Amino acid sequence: MSSARPRIRRTALTVPAVLLGAALTGCYAGGSTSAEADPEVAPETSISVNLEGKAAAPGEPVKVTLAEGKLKSVAVTAGEGGALAGKISADGRAWISERVAAPGTAYTVEAKDTHGGSDEATFTTAEAEKVNKLTLAPGKDTTVGIAQPLSIVFDHPVKNKAAVEKGLKVSTSNGTEGSWGWLQDHSGKDRVDWRPKEYWKSGTKVTLKADLNGIDTGADGGWFVRDYATTFTIGAAQVVKVDLDGHRLSLHRDGKQVMDIPMSAGTPGGKKASWRGTAVLMSKEGTINMRSETVGLGDAYDKMVDYSMRLTWSGMYAHAAPWNARYFGNANRSSGCLGMSDADASALYGQVRVGDPFEMTGADAKGTVAEGNGYGAWNVSWADWQAKSALK
Repeated sequence: MSSARPRIRRTALTVPAVLLGAALTGCYAGGSTSAEADPEVAPETSISVNLEGKAAAPGEPVKVTLAEGKLKSVAVTAGEGGALAGKISADGRAWISERVAAPGTAYTVEAKDTHGGSDEATFTTAEAEKVNKLTLAPGKDTTVGIAQPLSIVFDHPVKNKAAVEKGLKVSTSNGTEGSWGWLQDHSGKDRVDWRPKEYWKSGTKVTLKADLNGIDTGADGGWFVRDYATTFTIGAAQVVKVDLDGHRLSLHRDGKQVMDIPMSAGTPGGKKASWRGTAVLMSKEGTINMRSETVGLGDAYDKMVDYSMRLTWSGMYAHAAPWNARYFGNANRSSGCLGMSDADASALYGQVRVGDPFEMTGADAKGTVAEGNGYGAWNVSWADWQAKSALK
């Protein structure tokens, strides 16, 4: 460790002279004597900081050590007003920060001891050669459905998954049990989702603090150079139930059915079949252009589609499909989506919320929605989901 500049110096304590003498009535005692104690000088001491210079290694906790005596307080602040909290050791000789030093950051260390001495040291960490960033869902201050997970997609690979997960802190207004699980997003990027053991309770308030500044994500991933946070609230308890074989879709709110719609799902027996399992409404996209080549179906269609509700990244939607009206309620003849009349699609679109689960059952399917294809974590058992945490 290197010594900070300069040394802590304590103010010397001086004992004043004591005058010894007495006035005797009617006579003089023959003079007076005086004694002055030698100054009591507190020993010089110094602090050492484990990081120094203008290119200190980031990703390490800051450690301040006092040569003699006991520390009273230590403050480590960054150039833009940030601070690193920490704790003094039981013997009072050392202080260590709770979080690590971030890349490309100038820090000032101010230490005080129990005798009034103080000192200051500075250092700057090296810039990150590569920076990792992330995308958070759901958006901040939104209200979402009971199946919406917290989902984080990373720009670059994450090798140090445990270090990253330790920095992710979820709190809820009612102590909801949940777990992080690592998976590969449909885009091929690393992703980590936090889902409850069961669907959220309506009204739950959720906060994520992603204290990632200074975390090295590993080879090819780079460093985080900032923290992230988001908050959201769980809305009404709504579930959309899809019977692929019965060709019907129903909306349930607080356990009661409020809508029942005839529909036509994907043509069974090939790529045009629909998925089964639980999908989560990802977005309400309104009127969009759907082209078959974007989902690997050649030139089968190119249409403007109304009331589009995205269920997977691979292109499964619920939407209006008036061209398929003769099949509603009796056959599955779409290109993988859940099609219904304009009126029914409009009514459903107006009532569902991003984060609502679509529970799809039936044999007329091409498989189960994968974890990374939208929000497919609900198709994994709770035990298997917990096993996907890097901290288990």
